[in-house]
Amino acid sequence: MLSQLSKGIAHPARLEIVKMLANSPSDCRCMCGKIVEALPLAQSSVSQHLKILKETGWITAEPRGTSMCYCLVDGIFDLFKNLMDKVIIYN
Repeated sequence: MLSQLSKGIAHPARLEIVKMLANSPSDCRCMCGKIVEALPLAQSSVSQHLKILKETGWITAEPRGTSMCYCLVDGIFDLFKNLMDKVIIYN
């Protein structure tokens, strides 16, 4: 699970998308178009990054009309931190 989540944020664009979603109000879902506007990437590239984030467990997507709305999976940061804590030995 840790390697899967790590893969999800291994690319700078995906990390930026995660940061954008984390800083959005919880009742506000991000549309793909808004993410495209915020990043210097083509819509197809953003869609590919969103697909990887979804496959690796970072985000969920739900249709809203003709668009998809994206949000972080509840508790994903706590899960990632707990998994990291299990492999990092603190001195």
